[in-house]
Amino acid sequence: MKYKLLSYCLVFSLLNQVVMAQTIAKGYVYADSNKNNKRDKKEKGIPGVAVSNGIQVVQTNSSGYYEIPISDDQLVFVIKPSEYSCPVNEFNQPQFFYNHKPSGSPAGFKYKGVEPTGPLPAFVDFPLLPQIATDTFTTLLFGDPQPYTEKEVEYFARGVVAELEGSKDALLGLSLGDLVGDHLDLHNPYIKAVQKVGIPWYNLMGNHDMNYDATADSLADETFERNFGPANYAFNVGKAHFIILDDILYPDPRDQKGYWGGFRASQLEFIENDLRTVPSDRLIVLAFHIPLKNSEEAFRSADRRRLFELLKNYPNTLSLSAHTHLQRNDFFGKEDGFERAKPHHEFNAGTTSGDWYKGELNEAGIPVSTMRDGTPKGYAFLQITGNQYLIDYKVAGKPASYQMEIAAPKVIPFKQRTSAGIHVNFFMGHRGSLVECRINGGAWKKMNYVEDADPAYLQAVFKWDMSDTLLNGKRPSNPEKSTHLFRIGFPTDLPEGTHQIEIRATDMFGRVFAAQRGFRVEKTTE
Repeated sequence: MKYKLLSYCLVFSLLNQVVMAQTIAKGYVYADSNKNNKRDKKEKGIPGVAVSNGIQVVQTNSSGYYEIPISDDQLVFVIKPSEYSCPVNEFNQPQFFYNHKPSGSPAGFKYKGVEPTGPLPAFVDFPLLPQIATDTFTTLLFGDPQPYTEKEVEYFARGVVAELEGSKDALLGLSLGDLVGDHLDLHNPYIKAVQKVGIPWYNLMGNHDMNYDATADSLADETFERNFGPANYAFNVGKAHFIILDDILYPDPRDQKGYWGGFRASQLEFIENDLRTVPSDRLIVLAFHIPLKNSEEAFRSADRRRLFELLKNYPNTLSLSAHTHLQRNDFFGKEDGFERAKPHHEFNAGTTSGDWYKGELNEAGIPVSTMRDGTPKGYAFLQITGNQYLIDYKVAGKPASYQMEIAAPKVIPFKQRTSAGIHVNFFMGHRGSLVECRINGGAWKKMNYVEDADPAYLQAVFKWDMSDTLLNGKRPSNPEKSTHLFRIGFPTDLPEGTHQIEIRATDMFGRVFAAQRGFRVEKTTE
């Protein structure tokens, strides 16, 4: 009995410590009509706005007031409605959160975390700025800027950001993780570079943005929180609901080494609680770094299945990822645990760093950096109208019409069979894409989908390996099989002379793109 009483006392003590560690954050979400970031007497609260601590989600009452539990290592944030925007700081970063760390981040980390925030304020208020709601808008997407040096930040700024400065094509921007490459002191140069785009910019955490000296997953984002805010959050624009997630489990729970793709139970609880506030006719856009389309070794399949269960009542969904430094479009159906007639689409975006800033230098002294699947480095535009979307991939430094690359011999022999063929790398394509070819204005013929290395990329790699002199830049990475490559053979009845290849490719949204190039037919000298 004595030991049982002692156990009860110990349990009570532990529970009491948990209760003591939590308090209640309270405040108002209000329309900041004079934009001074202060809740003035005449400024009214906004009812029905969701507020979260990263797990629970509450909604403001008729006066715009909320209360939510918060621990001593937690952020509270507003999930902005479509009729409002968030104020931004000098770097165009939306200000929608309060970080509650009375004692600051743990000491001893290589890179700084959050400074001590002190006692919880009596009111944690969130100002929002009224804006004209629009159901049609564009989000600019960056995959893996990932500079490892100041020089690579410069490559990113001059090679990508410079062509977007002052652009009016997008309402907001989002980087899909690996904002830098392990050296977290480059976060600030990255922030200053992206600021020049001139639009509100959201960020999510990649595996190269983590505190590697963290001993628990909950501490891996200390520097990210310092520089960007919460690693898990949500917001609304038009009829789209964005959910931003950290899908990196670090240290890997299997062996405490490295990382694993997946979600913590608290994140899945956040998604479930958040979606309770979202009408089923909304487009749900999930964004995270590591793609869902990975093996069990790379992504915990149980978490993917649970995510799909949470999405089952939403007919319109999309997920965005990066990480692979390839580009692909993947679709998940019932065989993957996605119980809905319409498959779930994941756009695994090409990167702004391309092949990690490798390849020859162009005329501006910037690495060409074509990715291992033959996709040139670039960025994407997510165009949303109502609860539907389109995605455009834009190759950096090229016109918007450049959507594919044709690889074919410049000359083939007259009246001879050749094992050479015409290859087309359709950057936004996938296994089900329709890609057609015709020669000299003849009949269109469907090209065959192949998973192979892009011949044009192979040629670029072999140039390095066969060169008699050192080339400027860094050797490209070895090739990976492309998931958007198509092939067709040459006809054998072409006359001598110059001929024209025409390609038309239809994307998943029904849009048709075109490209062309010439070749010659010549008699052999034998």
